[in-house]
Parts: sequence; C-alpha cells; structure tokens
Amino acid sequence: MKRTPFYQYAADHGAKFVDFAGWEMPISYGSILEEHAQTRDSGSLFDVSHMGRIKFTGRHARKFLEHVLTRRVSDMKENTCRYALVCNERGGVKDDVLVYRFDDYWQLVVNASNRAKLMDHFAAVKGDYVVKIDDQTESTAMLAIQGPKVMEVVGKFSKEIPTLKRYAFCVKNLLILKLIVSRTGYTGEDGIEIMLGAGMANMAMKLLLKDAGSEKATIKPAGLGARDTLRLEAGMPLYGHELDEDTDPLAAGLGFAVSLDKDEHPNTPGFIGQEALKAIKAAGPSKKLIGLTFEGKRSPRQGMEVFDGEQQVGVVTSGCLSATLGHPIAMAYVAPEAAGQATLAIDLGGSRVEGAVTPLPFYKREKANG
Repeated sequence: MKRTPFYQYAADHGAKFVDFAGWEMPISYGSILEEHAQTRDSGSLFDVSHMGRIKFTGRHARKFLEHVLTRRVSDMKENTCRYALVCNERGGVKDDVLVYRFDDYWQLVVNASNRAKLMDHFAAVKGDYVVKIDDQTESTAMLAIQGPKVMEVVGKFSKEIPTLKRYAFCVKNLLILKLIVSRTGYTGEDGIEIMLGAGMANMAMKLLLKDAGSEKATIKPAGLGARDTLRLEAGMPLYGHELDEDTDPLAAGLGFAVSLDKDEHPNTPGFIGQEALKAIKAAGPSKKLIGLTFEGKRSPRQGMEVFDGEQQVGVVTSGCLSATLGHPIAMAYVAPEAAGQATLAIDLGGSRVEGAVTPLPFYKREKANG
C-alpha cells in the first residue's frame, strides 16, 4: 500500500490504519465518536493526501475541462473552486470533483478510488485538445482542517486566510513553504484544505500545527471514520454510496452542478453525458435521494431495503448513528413517488423500523463569516 507524507505523524499519534483505495490511511486515533465531536465542537486535522490532484495546462485546458465536466467553469474567477462531476455518456457519475482555477492552469481534486479511472478516461477523450494532464498526487500532500475554532487558530499565522469566502483559495508562502489554502471541506463545518509539496509536509506540521497532538489542543488529528459520519450528517454524497456510474447527478440532488445549457455559451463545447442528462431531466429522474431519521440505536447500513407498506421502494446508500443528533440517520434512493411520504420503513434484517423522511442535510452549522 502507498503511504502519504503524513503517515509517520499519524503513526506517532496512535492512528489505526486501514487500506483505502490502495493507501494506508488512519481510520481513527481512538474513538470515532470523540473525533466526530471534536470536529463539531472545536477542530480536527484530517490527512486527505490520498485524494487525487490532477493539473491541466495548455492552450485548450479550459475547453477540455468544459468537455469532461458537467458544470460550466469558463466563468470562474481566478483563485476560486467549484464543485462539478465527471459523467459517462449515459449521464452516470464517474466521479465528483473540485475544480481549482489558477491564473495559468487548472487543477482537479478527485476521489482516491477514481484517480486511475479518470486518468484513463481523460486520455481516451483527449482527442485534438491541446492539453497536458499531470497527475501530481504522489508529489504533493493535502490536509483538511475542519471545525468552528479552526479560523481562530489559522488567524495566528495568517490574516488573509480567515477572510477567504467559501470556495475561494489563496497561495501562501511561509518561509520556504508554498501552501494552496482553500476554504473548503467535507464535514459540514467551517475550515480549510491545504495542498503543498510532499517534501514539505513534516515542516508544515511543525510550523502550523505543532500542538495538534496534545491533550488540550484546539485542533486534534482525526481519521476517515469520523470524516464519513460528519459528511453523512451534512448530507454530502460519497462516491460508491450515493454516486456511481449507474446513478445520475439529478437523482442525487446535484442539479446545481450540471450546466445543461453549457454548449449555448460562446466557445464552449457540450459535456460528455449532456444529452443523456437533458433526456433524464425531461422525463424526470427514476429515483430520488432522501434523508431518513430513526429512533433507537440500530443504524441502517448501505444495501438495506426501504419499504412503503409492503412494497419495496428503494435502498439505503449510507447510514450511521449520528453523534451530533443522538439518533440513527440514513440516506437512501427511493422511487420519486415515495419521496413525498412522511415515513418509510427499513428492513434491518428480520425486523422493519419506521423512519421519518427528512430534508437534507441532517445537520447545518451556524453560518460563519465568509
């Protein structure tokens, strides 16, 4: 398995490791529930260096990205990010990504499990586009620092970063460190994500978060287990759960990231899957992503069947016991007509439990500045 530049830091702080898409990643440093609460109450540090980072340069870099991404990017301002999807010709999702626009190049942050697939896809559809596609994942590193007190800590070494708007980024030079810092995240909390050269990772930890491992630290390390429960509370889709190549973004409630009129703009090509998604929108999606909340402590799991009376109407995509709310929650795809019901039942294996159909997200933080 591959190891990130922060592997030794995680090992030194007692991390339990798992294989995640070929990377040896920390699942937790102790209790996932405690790490979840630490993120909601104060702040947590997540190593997300396994995420793919792909750089696009060349005369046609912008047009190529318009061709492979569902969302229009030509109107992005420099130093901003945007959520988008990569689809197949049927409108199914190959991956969901973050697009970064720099002054002279573009970058995608993609899911670790889809990086190799996307590199093959981009090579296959490159055609006559003059674009260089550079996978920088293993030469760089990435951290997510999330929580309500993160900006307070970050403000001690930068006045600029706390002023960033959501989905904006800046490039910071601290001594010999070059950091790309964006106000983004995958937990439902305020916070930042940092990209930097792999060789600078240990220095960055010493400079920026030297106290992160101490008992009274404002920001403590957390693993991918808490990251998953946090994103579920925030109603954020996860590839392989809410998204896959047989699921379209309209069914997933991601219509905001699909520009069906993209090819109507000057000098902008249509995107792969655009015609299929136009047809899906006209006909209406065949399924709809909903939230469900339950009483008790038994958590729904991916693959469990959802019922309206005696009729199966869907399937659970993600579920957990919400540490913040104190009861089980789940996301599920159901038939569109079932999405309007007040309650639906889940088969927990031998027994059915009624759940309330709940708007997403389950949890929403108080809005911070920016």
